[in-house]
Order: sequence, then structure tokens, then C-alpha cells
Amino acid sequence: MNWTQLATASIHELIAWAQPQPWCQAMAACAQDAQWHSEGDVWTHTKLVLHELKSLEEWPSLSSHEQTILKFTALFHDIAKPLTTEIDSITGRVTSPKHAVKGEHLARNILRDLGCSLTTREEIARMVRYHGRPVFLLEKPEPIHEVIRHSWLLHNRLLYLFALADTRGRDTDSMTRPEENLHFWKVAAEETDCFDRPYAFASDHARFTFFHTSQPNLHYQPHEEFSCQATLMCGLPGAGKDTWLARHRSDSPIVSLDDIRAEMDVAPTENQGQVAQLAQERCRELLRSGTSFALNATNTMHQTRSRWLNLFADYDARIEIVYLEPSLDDLLQQNKKRSNRVPEAVIEKLASRCQVPTWLECHTLISDAEPIQVT
Repeated sequence: MNWTQLATASIHELIAWAQPQPWCQAMAACAQDAQWHSEGDVWTHTKLVLHELKSLEEWPSLSSHEQTILKFTALFHDIAKPLTTEIDSITGRVTSPKHAVKGEHLARNILRDLGCSLTTREEIARMVRYHGRPVFLLEKPEPIHEVIRHSWLLHNRLLYLFALADTRGRDTDSMTRPEENLHFWKVAAEETDCFDRPYAFASDHARFTFFHTSQPNLHYQPHEEFSCQATLMCGLPGAGKDTWLARHRSDSPIVSLDDIRAEMDVAPTENQGQVAQLAQERCRELLRSGTSFALNATNTMHQTRSRWLNLFADYDARIEIVYLEPSLDDLLQQNKKRSNRVPEAVIEKLASRCQVPTWLECHTLISDAEPIQVT
């Protein structure tokens, strides 16, 4: 089945499609802690959650797209437990640390291979990543900040509904966090008017400041006087970043890591310390002079992006992120035409680890998943 068929499949059909998949068979063989999941293995729990979705009072009123998001969140939410499960040798207790983090990557890669659109794929991947957050809301020092942050990552209403199905999709009398705890997520989101939409900040800069301050204040309205605009390009090698810049930022200076590597005669496989240092120096020169510019590099990992974004923010730049993602087939074909061709194994590895930018990172986010059309 392709994505178009799967997106409209019934829960019964989705289960039938999943069961022969290697990742599903791994879930069926993965035990869970009896205190939390006395119903048994991960796949048994997953099927129960899928069926609980149809029992939600809100289910009939959801759009077909919203139902699709919830179905695939249920299917993938514990997909990484086989990779992360540990059994304590003394107590026998079973844990799966960071399974949601790894699950996000697995879900993203499966959905990419199925041909799922970028927008829908990221909705599902982020739901998988944060599916367990509502139950722990009362343990957070600033619960309101928690629901506001997530409103810019996903739909709080869908996260709440999934949490209900996840809690009900198990067979145990020993749950220590009752379903009532989940309602606090709904109440907190409704009180801040971000249950069905992202929280309405006073400005893009107020949002940016809130997400980049160690002690954020919802009532703080920062002064807006930007020194320039810094555009951070993100995308795999061959994604069309040069072409996008030529079309949309032709008047801006470009700091390109590929160009710097060529100047310094440094191969991409060699130590990149000097390349990054020179790129930083050139960015600082432009930032000091108040000149708007673009930084052209892969920047597919959040940790890598954050170093550049922090530098731009230090100089009061307005930050724009442009993320380009053509299909992997298109990208590999384009890579073959490049003079500095990147090994396909490297591109595939980068794709499997890619962390797509979010609105938490910047003032403006542009995502483009159109096919590459290089002139």
C-alpha cells in the first residue's frame, strides 16, 4: 500500500498492513513493564490504542486528516521501544528510556519512504516525540509554558485526544497516574487559547524571545530593532539551496561552507574546524556591519543550527530559516549532477538523522518540499 491508500485506510486495514513489517514484529516481541502494561507486549498495546481512537467521543467530528494523524501517532508512538528497552537485573522492572525521541526518527523515515507529505509527516513525527507529555504536566514547574511551547510544535487538542486513547489502551489496575491528570492539559491549553491553535504571541520577536530565554515571561514585549536579517539555509546536499538563494535572495551576500571548503582545499570528510571558524568570522563581519546575508550549509541537526542561531541572536539579527526537502529520489538524481558529488550512503545517513526545523528556533520559517528544478 502507498501513502494515499494508507492515509485513508481503516484501523483494521492499517493493522493488517503493519503486522508483516519488521518494525511491527519487533514490537510484538518486546515485553513491557507489567505495572504499566499488564496487557502484554508493545504491539498488543498499540492495537488497543488504535481501537480506542474509535471510541473517543470526539472521533466522529474529527476531519479525515486529523484522524490520519491520530492513527499513525498510535501506530508509531512506541515503535522505538524494541531499541530502547532495558530490564533491571535486580528488580526485573522494564523501562524504555528515550523511546519517544528515537521513535520520532523512525516514524519520520518510514513516512518519508511511504511518500507522505512533509507537513503531515512532521505533524505525526512530533506527536510521536511528545506523546507522553500531557500525563506529566502537573510535574512541570510552569505548566502553562509547557502547553504554549507545544502549541507551536503540534496540535494540543490532538495530543490530548491521543493521550486519552493511550491511557485507555492498556489493561492494568495499577496505574499511578489517573486519566483525570490528562484533563489538566486540556484546561491549561484552553485557558491560554492554544488548544486548537498556536498561542498568539504579541509578535514574532516576542515568540522568539520566549523560546530563547531561560526564564521566559509571557507578558514581556521585547523591543524590535533588528540589525539585519540572517537567513539560515537547511537541507541535505543537493536539495537545491544554491538555486533557492539565487531565486529568492540574489541581492544578499552568501556565506557558503562549500565555497569555504573549496577555498581552503578541505574535503568534506576532513576536519571541519577551520572551515567553521572562517564561516563564523565572515558571519560576524556581516552582522557587525548590519548587512543582511544567508548562511548556506546542510544544518540538518538541531545542535548544529543552534550554534549559528545563537550567534545571529547575539547580534540582534532577525532570523529566518529556510528548509528544503525534495524527495530522496529527486535529491539523489540531482546529487549525481553536482561537481562535488556527495556519496549516496552519506546522504541517506544524513536523511535518517535529519531534525526538521520548527517555529521554536526562529522568527520566520520557510519550508519547501517541491521537486528540484535546477536551471
